[in-house]
Amino acid sequence: MRYFFENCELRPESHELLIDGRHVDVEPQVFDMLMFFAQHPQELITRDLLVEAIWDGRIVSDSAISARISAARSAIGDNGTEQKLIKTIARRGFRFVANVTTVETNGDTSTKCGDAHPANEQELTQRVRFCHSADGTRIAFATIGAGYPVIRAAHWLTHLEHDWQSPLWHPFLQALSERFQLIRYDQRGNGLSDWEVSDFSLERCVEDLEAVAAAAGVPDRFALYGTSQGAPIAIAYAAKHPDRVSRLILHGGYVKGRLIRGTSDERENGQAWLTLIRHGWGKPGPFQQAFASMYIPEGSRDQIACLTDLQRKTTSPENAAKLRRAVDAFDVSDLLCQIEVPTLVLHARGDGVQPLDQGIQLAAGIKDADFLMLESANHAVLEGEPAWATFFAEIERFVC
Repeated sequence: MRYFFENCELRPESHELLIDGRHVDVEPQVFDMLMFFAQHPQELITRDLLVEAIWDGRIVSDSAISARISAARSAIGDNGTEQKLIKTIARRGFRFVANVTTVETNGDTSTKCGDAHPANEQELTQRVRFCHSADGTRIAFATIGAGYPVIRAAHWLTHLEHDWQSPLWHPFLQALSERFQLIRYDQRGNGLSDWEVSDFSLERCVEDLEAVAAAAGVPDRFALYGTSQGAPIAIAYAAKHPDRVSRLILHGGYVKGRLIRGTSDERENGQAWLTLIRHGWGKPGPFQQAFASMYIPEGSRDQIACLTDLQRKTTSPENAAKLRRAVDAFDVSDLLCQIEVPTLVLHARGDGVQPLDQGIQLAAGIKDADFLMLESANHAVLEGEPAWATFFAEIERFVC
């Protein structure tokens, strides 16, 4: 079993402490103390219990105990003044107040996020709830699965209920929720969230994510997954709340939207798509064929056919165009240098929505980011394609 809290990970099988994914040297006795605290979060640990667990009941001076407590605090970024993780209870002992998440390990030390049992039918039944963003906009969010929490930043074209039944999205959502506790939400103007919205700016979208993170009741830290225009939203959130994000995953994202990128061809292409959306949204015909060839060129007939139905249920042609115009003007170029959390960037080689160069720019602009190129032409990774197994194996490795 491995133990996660704040930006820390304890690996008892290798006697390692990791901070933000990096090994930190600690004395064996200090590691044992941290392990004991992580195994008994929120409990009162008396000095007698601590001496029995760490020193096998031998006689130990108060100064020796205090020195080990001080070293343990220092190792995980705490101190005797703040006591944000290890609190001293006067004349009683200590209490470890961090929110601890456990992850099961098997014999080869690979990990499976979640409880020590497979996700059961009840865990894979999503629960839909509602909250309100800072400007009062109603936001719908859903929780599925068990294990380490992963929040998916909202993106264009989602519907919480419809996606869970969709041949396009259900396999993807099922695969994530079998590995993690997945929290996702419909973007403003979209799905089950408020459609009567005028402000689709990046700032408002970040406020929507803030509202969901608070309402969903996740621990202090969670992994944040952003795909497509969800990537700049996730980046902006992680830059603003580095204390809340343990891992940042960016898939098919971009630094600047196509309406403000350098090439005139992309700007013209963006304007053309806005016109097509206004006139062809939710209607079978040439628009749908062009839409599918751009987003899922390798999709099956069923997957492509469901796009039309998804458009009709997701939002109106007017909102679709407003959302598209807003997200095509997102710019997070000034925020990349502010990202301090471990980051994984994944991008399909033949992505027709956001070119591969945008994924490379993301990875190059974020300090120590990992980059993985997926051998695919699809903007959304599809079940059955070779990139599918690579995608989920890499995300599980990175988060766990």
